[in-house]
Amino acid sequence: MSGETHHFDRKSLRVVQGKKADWSAVAQDCVCFANAAGGSLHIGVEDGQELPPADQRITPSLLDELRKRISERTVNVTVAPQIVTASNGGEYIVLSIVRSTGVASTRDGRYYLRVGDHCRPIVGDEVMTLLGERPQVPWEALCNLDILLADADGAQASALLTRLRASDRLSGRLKQRSDADLLKHYGLIDAGKLTNLGVLMIGTATQRARLGTAPSIQAVKYDELGQKVNKWRWDDYTLSPADLVDAIWRGIPDFHESYELPDGLLRQKLPAFDPRVVRELLVNALVHRPYTSGGDIFLNLHPDRLEVVNPGRLPLGVTPQTMLHESRRRNERLATLFHDLQLMEKEGSGFDLIYEVQLSQGRSAPVPKEGPDRVSVTVGRRVLRPEVVKLMTEVSERFQITSSERICLGLLASSDGLTARELAEKIEITDTSDLQTRWLGRLLEFELVQATGKTKARRYFVNPALLRRGGLDGRTTLKRVEPHRLRALIVEDLLRYPASPSGDINRRVGTEVPYRTLKRALDDLVNAGRVRYEGNAKGRRYWANPS
Repeated sequence: MSGETHHFDRKSLRVVQGKKADWSAVAQDCVCFANAAGGSLHIGVEDGQELPPADQRITPSLLDELRKRISERTVNVTVAPQIVTASNGGEYIVLSIVRSTGVASTRDGRYYLRVGDHCRPIVGDEVMTLLGERPQVPWEALCNLDILLADADGAQASALLTRLRASDRLSGRLKQRSDADLLKHYGLIDAGKLTNLGVLMIGTATQRARLGTAPSIQAVKYDELGQKVNKWRWDDYTLSPADLVDAIWRGIPDFHESYELPDGLLRQKLPAFDPRVVRELLVNALVHRPYTSGGDIFLNLHPDRLEVVNPGRLPLGVTPQTMLHESRRRNERLATLFHDLQLMEKEGSGFDLIYEVQLSQGRSAPVPKEGPDRVSVTVGRRVLRPEVVKLMTEVSERFQITSSERICLGLLASSDGLTARELAEKIEITDTSDLQTRWLGRLLEFELVQATGKTKARRYFVNPALLRRGGLDGRTTLKRVEPHRLRALIVEDLLRYPASPSGDINRRVGTEVPYRTLKRALDDLVNAGRVRYEGNAKGRRYWANPS
């Protein structure tokens, strides 16, 4: 089993057995998962354990008890418990919780949401946000305009059906369905009428305009002084969201510019904006926006960056700090349709792709921000470290690494090495133990990355041999100085300035050395007998011992 996530949690068997059973806690967890993306509780596996006790047995009647108790304590929650036998012979319960079509709550009117690996209460204005995001009937499925399928744009409907049947993400059985059945399968029609999603995808321009919230897009180009120098608009509603992606990519000349980077005797071409990044940003803006309110999507092109601004806020439970890890589908059917049209990656991997491509090309990582009524994502245009491109290309040719591993390697290659804490901050995770399992993965095994130190002070850096081949070894800074060299610098400093506090040593050796790193090296020297001290806390002073 993997660690606890936004889809999975463990509970002790004690919470559902005996006089100390805590049914309210179980009900609360079920509401959390139902309001998020669904998930499962593994009951009978203790926290920190991978398996249940080998001699543990589950009474079948406990499954009926689970269904009854949860039904009594929750609203709009559907569960399915089953007994599973682990590899060691012990039994436990897998309680599957279905994503709620509306808003789930406890019987006493409390709302909860699963965020990351924990459950948090929804209170105040967030309750109204949750109610707006999770109506009993989604906006996509409503037939507000009462438009018959016969009145839709026939050419767009035919083109959409052709693209779907050509996609390798549809099963052969689904492709063989009739046109009407296929449109119904994706929620574009209901009882012969166009749903709101159907109007977006196969309606006429007039019909889209009547929706009031169909997407319109403005692209504005700025010069070095921040002055507008060009503008493009897609606001006549003639194109469906799927067609808008292609039209915008083709229509802005800046997206097709490129750089030439030196590569030995040859030169390597690199696009000014990678098409995968631009298209993913556009798809995210179109798929994840709230269609219950209006507002234009803006593409702000600056000489050094592209900023995509979307109206509305992030889905409840997602923040700019968790976008790399959390996935919330605001428009389920539109997301499914875009995925099957091969316009977007699988759920939860789109922002990963943006990170991966940007870092692999020596550019800055994407910067998401959330305002009172908008969300923006900024990606850098300029290549900050051309050498990283060569290094990442070499790694791609020699090794098959995951997207997470590529992101991690790109961050390390763009820096002078990072401690576990620093790397976790850049990847925006709170638990450094996740670094080894998901992010570093096999980078250490392949010897692409090396490490020194322990726990949160453990420092990771790209293998120096790989850096030399990629031309990234040209800089030597105190921040990446090897531990033995740092200790030598400390001893030399104390020979010149005896009776010094640790802060003064840090200032003279170099403030780019993190204080924790210097203090650890100082403690190592004390333990080895090469340095002694007198005093405690802020009054402690250090001397170098004669060799």
